[in-house]
Amino acid sequence: MNVKSVVFDAYGTLFDVNSAAEKCKDKIGDEWEGFANFWRTTQLEYTWLRSLMKRHKDFWKVTEDSLDKSMKVFKIDIAMKNELLNLYRTLSPYPEVNEVLNNLKKKNYKLSILSNGTPALLNELVKNNNLENIFDDLFSIEEVGIYKPDSKVYDMPIKKYQIKSDEVAFLSANTWDVSGGGNYGYNSIWVNRNKAIFDNLDYKPKNEVSNLTQLLDII
Repeated sequence: MNVKSVVFDAYGTLFDVNSAAEKCKDKIGDEWEGFANFWRTTQLEYTWLRSLMKRHKDFWKVTEDSLDKSMKVFKIDIAMKNELLNLYRTLSPYPEVNEVLNNLKKKNYKLSILSNGTPALLNELVKNNNLENIFDDLFSIEEVGIYKPDSKVYDMPIKKYQIKSDEVAFLSANTWDVSGGGNYGYNSIWVNRNKAIFDNLDYKPKNEVSNLTQLLDII
């Protein structure tokens, strides 16, 4: 694998999307994890549907819309809405993230995030987790105005770094994103933290890891 750039998805790959609800689990109750998963699934569905309808809203607005529905479904007090949204802005990274990123930085790879998140959200996430000196770029889909897995999203690092698609190692926890990047031409690596089953989307990742530490043995 002749890798020049390592590109990461943000949500669910570097940052734990369930951590916002987990921090409120005493208020939400035993259903906090089901609520968190429903919120995430609804959020993603809205991105895909809006892309298909050509009715774009930025990721922060989609996150709020999907939270509204999720709170109604799980009968969560609307007074918690702002607390949950504020926690989403400062999601926690997975435990191994800092060490892995610092190791990769020492190897002089071009490191970036490629995400549905808005530039403001990504900058805030990175800053709050003391990662602002790690990444060369934070690529947001807002630059192209359509959500993953549209190929225009995966174009961005290639155009910026003037490299070939197979010189990118792309990591995502989302099977549809792994497939999107892989079908584009990336060396897509699936971060399978939960022993899930890969979706049938005309792509099988050559590499699968259960956490990011294992990436260091691949590239």
